[in-house]
Amino acid sequence: MRRLLQFGFLLTLVLAGCSGESAANDMYDHLEKTVELEQPFAEQQEPFQALEKEEQELYNQIIELTADQMDEITSLSEQAITTIEDRKELLQTELESMQKAEQEFSQVKEYIDDLDEEPKKIAEEMIQTMEQRYKVYQQLNDAYLASLDQDKKLYELFMDEKLTEEELRNQIDTVNQSYDDIMEINKQFNELTDTYNQLKEDFYKAADLNVVYE
Repeated sequence: MRRLLQFGFLLTLVLAGCSGESAANDMYDHLEKTVELEQPFAEQQEPFQALEKEEQELYNQIIELTADQMDEITSLSEQAITTIEDRKELLQTELESMQKAEQEFSQVKEYIDDLDEEPKKIAEEMIQTMEQRYKVYQQLNDAYLASLDQDKKLYELFMDEKLTEEELRNQIDTVNQSYDDIMEINKQFNELTDTYNQLKEDFYKAADLNVVYE
């Protein structure tokens, strides 16, 4: 029933031996500040996945119980709902870090016209890719919040003594569909992240920035 999100990560770079105040150097500063601002996003993944695993274990316990064990079902369902609320808080922290990073990244556009032809072409594609990445991330965040709401509804149904098999089956189908939607959006996000990382590396090379990778 569960799946783990595998988010892409931006490369961490350090500048070595760069001189002058070129547009490319200024862009470098904003690009790497963007990496720094996305760190809270990256840091949410491990606790997020731990909560997913915890909920999966609770779900597995619930479906092994019978209707005459309602007290235990209710207790486990309430614990599962707590993991959902905890993940919503992590999603909010994640969203805020990505919004700050997006604001920082947007500043690179003011330097585009001062670039030489080759790095300018790459930079334009890089910016377009990153802007699309942030749009897809917003879709991913929204989809995950919606999915968590459906998860919560499922556990509320478990606690309903009048629950019918049809109601349960329909809600599980809804939950599973929401997971499928998330996986598709997450795939797009990871692909855009990989494309952006490659374009950023290409841009640094085209702009003759002496950058080394940690």
